Amino acid sequence: MNKNNKIALITGASRGIGAATAIKLAAEGYAVCVNYMGSKDKAEDVVKAISKAGGEAIAVQADMGVEADIIRLFATIEKELGPITALVNNAALNRTHGSGAVEEMPWELIESVYRVNVFGVFIACREAVKHMKKAGGGAIVNVSSEAAKFGGNKMTHYASSKAAINTFTVGFAREAAAHNIRVNAVSPAVIDTDAHTTATAERLAGLKASIPMGRMGTAEEIAETIAWLLSDKASYVSGTVVSVTGAR
Repeated sequence: MNKNNKIALITGASRGIGAATAIKLAAEGYAVCVNYMGSKDKAEDVVKAISKAGGEAIAVQADMGVEADIIRLFATIEKELGPITALVNNAALNRTHGSGAVEEMPWELIESVYRVNVFGVFIACREAVKHMKKAGGGAIVNVSSEAAKFGGNKMTHYASSKAAINTFTVGFAREAAAHNIRVNAVSPAVIDTDAHTTATAERLAGLKASIPMGRMGTAEEIAETIAWLLSDKASYVSGTVVSVTGAR
């Protein structure tokens, strides 16, 4: 059991924003569960980095698009660390097909994106309430996307799934408040992660040119925002979607 009663689950935490958040929260005294679906080695690298810095962490495999996996994930955390007090719903899929146009989108792809990005978040929040009640309360941050506002560029399935999360965040926050649980979302714009590794130089240049600050954000900058939303410094903040955009 974590001596500070600060136990966090970060879904999809083997890389990018999830990994940066796990490392940040561990540095702030949380015992951290690094969730992953298939990248076991990368998840264990995050755990090793946290342990080397004197923190406490475990890596647990679970597909956030499968209800049974999510239930098992929470049970494992309670058994090994205790009931969670912080949840970061970071895991997400952004698979594409062909040109990415709606008319070409197969059912299976749409369903897979919604299973993780929407249904998985819903079930994780459902389970979190049960466990956070035992801890006397907690805080949840859902990782959304600015694509939810503008619809994306031939990524309507992904953008609409994130729009659903924005609405869910606001509604669920009102419900969870009765249990001393705060619920917010962070909405990043263009962040420098491996999601852009396959982008052409021309596309990357175009992305940077669209940002008034002239650069992409970093995973660490999003992690800082998430850590603040989970902290007591944001004790009266709930039902809010915080945009982190570089003025884009």
